[in-house]
Amino acid sequence: MDDDTDGQVRPRVAVSSCLTGQMVRFNGGHSRDRFISNELDLYVDWVPICPEMEIGLGTPRESLRLERSPGGPRLVTSGTRADLTGRIAMLAGERARTLDVDGYVFKARSPSCGVHGVPLYAGDVAVDRKNRGVFAARIIDAHPLLPVEDEGRLNDPLLRENFVERIFAHARLRALLGGDWHPRDLVAFHSRHKMQLLSHDPAAYREAGRIVARAGTLDRAELAAEYTYVFSTALAGKTSIGRHVNVLQHCVGMMSGRLDPVHRTDLAEVIASYQAGLVALSVPVTLLRHHARGEAAGYIRDQTYLRPCPDGLRLRNHVPV
Repeated sequence: MDDDTDGQVRPRVAVSSCLTGQMVRFNGGHSRDRFISNELDLYVDWVPICPEMEIGLGTPRESLRLERSPGGPRLVTSGTRADLTGRIAMLAGERARTLDVDGYVFKARSPSCGVHGVPLYAGDVAVDRKNRGVFAARIIDAHPLLPVEDEGRLNDPLLRENFVERIFAHARLRALLGGDWHPRDLVAFHSRHKMQLLSHDPAAYREAGRIVARAGTLDRAELAAEYTYVFSTALAGKTSIGRHVNVLQHCVGMMSGRLDPVHRTDLAEVIASYQAGLVALSVPVTLLRHHARGEAAGYIRDQTYLRPCPDGLRLRNHVPV
């Protein structure tokens, strides 16, 4: 797997084909998304999937919708009322068994691929809008810790930041475990990811540390499985201003021996400004990266927290509210 110019492993990400510009929508068009096609495309390898095309519907085609039934939501064509639930579910099961990706971006509100807010109909009336598409629901159930979003939610800077951070972290772990690794390699991997895990889920961060402490005694397959589960669980936790401040202060504390009083004060003031919602997270992080140059601060310099994904994606630049 190739690295990009920031030294990052390229994630492999499944995506609804229409979001990349493929003409697979029911009306013969596409739903090309600018962030996916113009920005993220530079740093990830896409795995385009259109379940409706894969079961042979073709394009253009009848639109689909979810309909209420005693056995659960059914996926039907809006005109002829053909029930496609079984075909889509079978395809989802096949895809789920072989899916080897670091994340998935689904088409928003699609009755097959929607992750949130898909309307459910009773007759011609939408009775609620809290459903998942039939295909997406089965993929997510089979891979509950897989980073998943839809293109609409990726317009939110916090959700975008979290999703992108997770897919790059998953890609790094997949690259490690896919090679000829040894327990010491996992220990080194965990050491570089400590602050990133702490910023998401302190409890899972501690559990990951306990697993790594047994790296020399656990069976290698068992070690990989346990660590992957806890690593993915930790990253699924939500970051917050408080958790970021905690990590930033941890980093400063570990560098205090090589910082003069002026630089320590500068860092403290910038962290306080971030905590008060006056500057973006990128400001204290950039300052920390600057002071962590050189071998004396190698542990902090190498933390993935300071560069969880390529700088070109311009994440962490929003001011918290």
